[in-house]
Amino acid sequence: MIRTLTLAALAAVLSAPAALAQQATTAAARAGVNDALFAAAAADGGMAELSLSELGLQRATDPELKQFSQRMIDDHTRMNQELTTLAAQKRIPLPRTVDVRAQFCAHSLAGLTGQEFDRCYAKAQLVAHMDAVATFEAEAERGIDPNMKALAAKSLSHIREHLQTIKPIAKRYEQEEKGEKKDEGNKEDK
Repeated sequence: MIRTLTLAALAAVLSAPAALAQQATTAAARAGVNDALFAAAAADGGMAELSLSELGLQRATDPELKQFSQRMIDDHTRMNQELTTLAAQKRIPLPRTVDVRAQFCAHSLAGLTGQEFDRCYAKAQLVAHMDAVATFEAEAERGIDPNMKALAAKSLSHIREHLQTIKPIAKRYEQEEKGEKKDEGNKEDK
């Protein structure tokens, strides 16, 4: 009997830190996100998306990527305007220029042409939209301001559609690149 009580007490002591850690993780996941930081991140991502998409519209050789670029310009121009209007109402300052990472991405893409541009552009769009989905999901789920949450939720459906559109295109280019590298390896073996 004493042994059973001792084992039960030991189990309770050992499981308490795990339970507390799980509660802390759950609480952190439910904690509100900073609406001003979301607005700044969304504005920065939106400007970067426009810059990248304009480059895609000019340089892409794949008609599917050109069509995607035009859709991005149309959708992100509208979403950026909606965000700018709401942020002004809330007196939240937004960045006015694209961040350094986005500038670097656009600059590195600008030096490419043809299929190499298309491949790298598709990959950049995939990464940008994966990041945007995560950002907008956080605000839509845990934002504090109801208007900012609603804007994020509304925009999130479009951004998810963009991600679903670019995924197979980027995957196709990735598979083609792997095939080319495999062919090059086979040529060197001969």
